[in-house]
Amino acid sequence: MSDRLRARIAAKEVELVDLCRELVRVPSENPPGRDYRRVCELVGERLRRHGFEVTYLRAEGALADSDRHPRWNAIARFESGRPGPTVHFNSHVDVVAPGEGWTRDPFGGEVVDGRLYGRGSCDMKGGLAASVAAVEALVEEGLVDAGAVEVSATADEESGGHAGVAWLAEQGWFSPHRIDHVIIPEPFNRDLVCLGHRGVWWAEIETRGHIAHGSMPFQGDCAVRHMAALVDAFERELWPRLQARETAVPVIPPGARQATLNLAAVHGGAPEFIDGLPTPLVPDRCRLTVDRRYLQEETKEEVVAEITELLERLRAEREGFACAVREMMHVPPVANDPRAATPQAVARAVAEVEGKAARFVASPGTYDQKHVHHIGGVTDCVAYGPGHLHLAHQPDEYVELRDLVNAAAVMALAARDLLTGGA
Repeated sequence: MSDRLRARIAAKEVELVDLCRELVRVPSENPPGRDYRRVCELVGERLRRHGFEVTYLRAEGALADSDRHPRWNAIARFESGRPGPTVHFNSHVDVVAPGEGWTRDPFGGEVVDGRLYGRGSCDMKGGLAASVAAVEALVEEGLVDAGAVEVSATADEESGGHAGVAWLAEQGWFSPHRIDHVIIPEPFNRDLVCLGHRGVWWAEIETRGHIAHGSMPFQGDCAVRHMAALVDAFERELWPRLQARETAVPVIPPGARQATLNLAAVHGGAPEFIDGLPTPLVPDRCRLTVDRRYLQEETKEEVVAEITELLERLRAEREGFACAVREMMHVPPVANDPRAATPQAVARAVAEVEGKAARFVASPGTYDQKHVHHIGGVTDCVAYGPGHLHLAHQPDEYVELRDLVNAAAVMALAARDLLTGGA
């Protein structure tokens, strides 16, 4: 069976590469969220020709959905007609902006020296194309003889997945009643099986002061100086504590095994409406966006309390210090059990295709497993796909053609294993 599947995947290499190129050439940038329907239809109509039932779903009313930039999702399902488990492959269709520094057309899908270049080739249209090839091979070989296989192409993962997997999970599409096993083809190299990710707490902290003329700052109270005192407290007290904490979870890269805090943005005072002209005011507001990634061994309550205690101490020590905290997003850590069916099936397939043992890892940042797990309630989920994680969101992003083919083979073998219960 495995020889048949691998031979079928190998024979599909040209069309697999062509599909990936087609997907990359659709500039489905987020923001603003353009061309989602085109990507969904490239996948959906192809799978419809292979006997899949395809449903297109617009996340109306979800965050960022609009008539100008509708948030489309596609789910394609092949039913065997016999009872059995459902194996689901989920990929997001959105990509980040290309940014500067490219030496190739970011939406050209150019193939050079065994690499396919373009924004999203690695993260994660390569994974989407590989999952399509995997399920096509299973169907063509008549190997979906119990249960069902699904492929989804979903919106907005790069901005939180609220109009994609989160919305679909809320509507019941990701539910233990209809899905048993989920593989998300995010780029984790050739031999890494990702079990989950760290937690994240995003918040906006605002310090407040009193406005005054910039020539007489003594008549005001500078909110930026209050914020500077908070950042100094982070430097002297919080960051050293975070650097001393290390998780037992195998997060990659190794630096992400520590608890981290990123100061993502800071805005103080009145805006400069004309470039180059300063504002002659003492700022009465300063806002700081913090991005706190926390470990399996920590809790959200501890994360919030640690920052709140610093703010309360500054309030007691600094005259006029006033602040407010607004939570922007919270996602608890997610971790599948490495002994569960899906990680074990993928690990066995990796060993067969790559000729070496798979490693179980965890991701430094979140991806749509959070919604599959926390909203949908489907816990047997992993991330595994073609491409190198460090190339995601970089100029000259690429995926190796060999990785596309091997990943498709791994996904097909793992899915067949799960459909048959390892028999």
